[in-house]
Amino acid sequence: MHVSTGSDPARETPAPPTPPTPPPGSGTGKRVEVLDRVVIRFAGDSGDGMQLTGDRFTAETASLGNDLATLPNFPAEIRAPAGTLPGVSSFQLHFADHDVTTPGDAPDVLVAMNPAALRANVHDVRPGGTLIVDTDDFTVRNLAKVGYGTSPLEDGSLEGYRVHALPMQSMTVEALKDLGLSRKDAERSKNMFALGLLSWLYERPTEQTERFLQAKFGRRAAVLEANLRAFRAGWAYGETTEAFPVRFTVPPAPAEKGTYRNITGNTALAHGLVAAAHRAGLPLALGSYPITPASDILHVLSGLKRFGVTTLQAEDEIAAVGMALGASFGGSLGVTTTSGPGLALKSETIGLAVALELPLVVVDVQRGGPSTGLPTKTEQSDLLQAMYGRNGESPVPVVAPSTPADCFDAAVDAVRIAVRYRTPVLLLSDGYLANGSEPWKVPTAHDVHAVDPDFSTDPNSTAADGVTPQFRPFLRDPDTLARPWAVPGTAGLEHRVGGLEKADVTGEISYDPANHDRMVRLRRAKVKGIEVPDVVVDHGGPGGGEHHDGDLLVLGWGSTRGPITAAVREARRRGLRVAQAHLRHLNPLPANLGEVLLAHEHVLVPEMNLGQLALLLRGRYLVDVISCNQVRGLPFTSTEIVEAIEDVVAGRVRETPRRDAR
Repeated sequence: MHVSTGSDPARETPAPPTPPTPPPGSGTGKRVEVLDRVVIRFAGDSGDGMQLTGDRFTAETASLGNDLATLPNFPAEIRAPAGTLPGVSSFQLHFADHDVTTPGDAPDVLVAMNPAALRANVHDVRPGGTLIVDTDDFTVRNLAKVGYGTSPLEDGSLEGYRVHALPMQSMTVEALKDLGLSRKDAERSKNMFALGLLSWLYERPTEQTERFLQAKFGRRAAVLEANLRAFRAGWAYGETTEAFPVRFTVPPAPAEKGTYRNITGNTALAHGLVAAAHRAGLPLALGSYPITPASDILHVLSGLKRFGVTTLQAEDEIAAVGMALGASFGGSLGVTTTSGPGLALKSETIGLAVALELPLVVVDVQRGGPSTGLPTKTEQSDLLQAMYGRNGESPVPVVAPSTPADCFDAAVDAVRIAVRYRTPVLLLSDGYLANGSEPWKVPTAHDVHAVDPDFSTDPNSTAADGVTPQFRPFLRDPDTLARPWAVPGTAGLEHRVGGLEKADVTGEISYDPANHDRMVRLRRAKVKGIEVPDVVVDHGGPGGGEHHDGDLLVLGWGSTRGPITAAVREARRRGLRVAQAHLRHLNPLPANLGEVLLAHEHVLVPEMNLGQLALLLRGRYLVDVISCNQVRGLPFTSTEIVEAIEDVVAGRVRETPRRDAR
């Protein structure tokens, strides 16, 4: 399946970058400075369209061939209180002419649409960075809302930054004055003015955004014209004003030849599920109840019916997982998606899937907890729930993607395990991966490994007389310990399912103590025996790529990969000998992990929780790993992990670093 879907078209590389097309009548001649990387953050009220602005700027950047990483950050409320700090929505983009692993620790440029956006974000901007501020909302009332006694644009408090204060809202209204719109309606296009200005400033192409606007608003002529005019007005302002004497450009990053698209984690995960189901020859049935930040998977899959996908929006989480498990019983690939609170509600049915030994993929896009917690913020705090959050001994494989694009491969891996080993699989993504994006090389169908569901079609045993054919529903494959998968209605393969314990081989209901002990151990052995790759350790350092036993190992899982990679690179630049490894498979763990841990004097484990993987590693391998933890609803910065590395190397810490107390 060689297809690119979504609003962002695919691109072929290597290819010459598409030059930006200025609006008709604009001139040229300003000096252009070449940069190797830039971090930009757009910030405003949750109704100001900052997510759309960031998404469009990202699409423009991806089409030019830059490597990139994004961090959307928005309130849980659909429309948070205007002009307040809790109502600020932001979108950060890091793009470069080289490999990018994080959205950036500190923005080089902050676009702030009101006082709240400025106050909430200005202290993250690097010293000497650029502030582009819409001055129209800097009224006494709006300043007071966020605790400003005087305007920071006038009191000298922003002297450490390069400040461009301009009335973007008023200029937008002026550009649209002959369209017959009310001022309020005209002001809604100010985000397109900001996008046009930044597109000019960083030489981004405009054609793609204009095509997007045509597609989105083509049936509403006035709205379309307003957005196009505002976008072009922002570009023209940058071209004509003396305030911006220099433009900037970031060359494309090197890339393998192929078809690329910019993709979010949720979209990549949905495509991975479809591709894996296709390669297994199975229809995909999704039972889902909408929940932030997993809902986009339901949205994407609902548009892929032509690929044998059925989506069922259930009335609640319990019904959703029941639908998915029922679909698996019927011979489909059952999938259910949720976040932490929903995973708790699904636990009984996941336990039923363990007992029935049927394929089921359970996607948990983790968010801040407990309870409702922080619905739009990221966290890695569901690992122990995924491992043990069911009654009885009910082990399940656990797989965790590490980047937005890796969500595709992790989904394929989860389907492989579920189908081959007849087991539910927990796929642990998180809000950072779900909403973040990066370039993704689109694979062909043959790049996705096929897995044979190997449905039973004939009896697999004989009765006591040694002649009469019989079907034994728990007669296991000697290599995988998987039981047969028989589609209901197949003649001669009738069998009983349910939550009560089954007798080994026959599948009859059994209360025999010895049989229960045997079935529990068989189910555990099946999960422990799943084939997963060994963990790979990067031992690069000042001396090259040699192996350094006894050095510090930084071990991560899930979405910490990006900041860990950036931090290890920086630590090595500072002359420190640091190794790095990352886990995709958390149950079972790689067979060589114990050996890897024991080969290093210190093991540092950064997690967006209070040490859940560290607890598992200590318990299993008796290794005194050092935790580096934060639960702020945001991903780690590389600087935080560099500080932790330096603390460990300098011998300042043997337990949890001080970042725990933040």
